[in-house]
This record gives sequence, structure tokens and C-alpha cells, in this order.
Amino acid sequence: MSTARPAEAGEWRGIVLVTGTDTDVGKTVVTSAVAAAAQAAGLRVAVVKPGQTGTATGAPTDIDVVTRLAAPHTARTLASYPEPLAPLAAARVASLPPLELYEVVDAVRAEAKRHDLVLVEGAGGLLVPMGVRPSGAPWTVADLATALGVSTIVVARAGLGTLNHTALTLEALERRGIPAAVVLGAWPAEPELVHWANLGELLPHLVGALPDGAGGMDPGVFRRSAPGWLTPALYGVLDDWRVWADDVR
Repeated sequence: MSTARPAEAGEWRGIVLVTGTDTDVGKTVVTSAVAAAAQAAGLRVAVVKPGQTGTATGAPTDIDVVTRLAAPHTARTLASYPEPLAPLAAARVASLPPLELYEVVDAVRAEAKRHDLVLVEGAGGLLVPMGVRPSGAPWTVADLATALGVSTIVVARAGLGTLNHTALTLEALERRGIPAAVVLGAWPAEPELVHWANLGELLPHLVGALPDGAGGMDPGVFRRSAPGWLTPALYGVLDDWRVWADDVR
């Protein structure tokens, strides 16, 4: 695993990016859990989604999910695109203006002036093309993290293949000087050997683990439960992984 520096509690205020090792790893539900725990701790929280794609499907957007589960003080999407593609590709297919990097930076910083914590949820993984710079060159979530100079939560799977994907993501962040930590997006109800083995490898980087199916919970139950899935670094109460493991077993 990468030797990326574990983030300290003080780094998880202001602006924090949420990315993943891939698509469908649980970024939105993890974002919701962090927002719920931070609000329970008395923080004023905003969630910003720079680029939402796939709106033509009619499914709830990521901000819809965050609003239902966590009800942050502010929840907004900066740009929406019909096709379920990477944001830059979706913008081009729909002939819509792509996200401009520094417009996103300005919008996020504006929310930071009004909130204690701003969670910025990316799309897909760390290096997915999000939009364009003023020069016309593409930019990624990694570029946004560098431009903002902020810490990043990496949401990862618990199962087979996660060690490589997580190590690559942490290494990419470390090379850019971006502090990062990991949250497991969906810990299975009946974990197998591979899950426990992966947990042991990821433990030095972990600041949380959500149960599989957390996104389907009643919102009130979700908000009350969220602090138990996160360590104090993310405003939770999970302070002993051995106790957590015994409870899961």
C-alpha cells in the first residue's frame, strides 16, 4: 500500500473532496454520512457536486440522495448533463458548456465562506475528465484538489481488487502532495476472508466503513447511525477497529 500520510482531524474542515477508486463505490452515501456526522457535531455543512451526469435516466441525482439522507444546510449541483458518461464527455455529447476549472474553484470557495465544511463530490475516480481549463485542456478531480489545496476522502470497495485500486489512487494523491484517507463504501453483512484480509491491509488509512445498504435506510436512522461508521477524524465515534470487528462478527 502507499505510504500516503494519514490526515489529521483538523484537515477535515473547510473544503474536503470526496473521490473514489471507481464508479459505484459509494461516494454519495459516504458524502451523506460525513455530512450527517459533521452536522450532528454542530458544523454548518455544504455539499457541492460539480458535474452530475445521467440525468436523462430519471433516477435521483447524487444531490437528491444527499439531501434525503443528510439534509445538509446547502446542497447544490454546478452543472448537469443527460448522458451517463464522464462529465467532460457528457458535456461534449450534449453540446453543453463543459465545467471550467476555475469557475468550480470559485464556486466551492464561495460556499466555504458560509460553511464550516464543504464536501465536494467528484465523478467516478480521481482522474476522470471533469471539464476544461481556460486553455481548453481537460482537468480532473486530482487537479481540483491541487487547485484548492485540500484533503481528499477516497471511497473504496471492501472486496477483491480494492487493494490495487486504492493503492493507485493514494499514490496519485501522494505524488501531488494531497493528504488522503480511506472510507469503505459498503461493508458486507456477511464478510468473507477476502474482506477481512483487505481490511487488515487498508486499516492504516481507514477513517470509516459504512454497512452495505446504508443508502436505503430511513433518513432518521441514517443520521443517527452515521457517527458510528466514522472515526473522530470525520466527526464520528468509531475509535476502536477491534471492537468494531467484534461487533460485526
